[in-house]
Amino acid sequence: MNRDDLDWLNLAIKEINPNATYQAGGVDNIIWMDGTTPISKSDIEAKITDIKANGTTEEKKKASGKKKLKDLGLDDDEIKALIGA
Repeated sequence: MNRDDLDWLNLAIKEINPNATYQAGGVDNIIWMDGTTPISKSDIEAKITDIKANGTTEEKKKASGKKKLKDLGLDDDEIKALIGA
């Protein structure tokens, strides 16, 4: 599994359970630690697909917030000044 795949795996696990404690060498090689309830391979793979298509929850909230600020009449420079992006 290459580094990009591990990044996607970590994003997916943290989206499903932000408090998960684990070690992973790949989706088929996850050791769940500290009483973390295991997440199924199919749920992780589905979340990876969702993140690739739609972004993370944080990215979606940021985009939604920017849109709301634009709807209020702020321009891109004003939004950048407020949130730094």
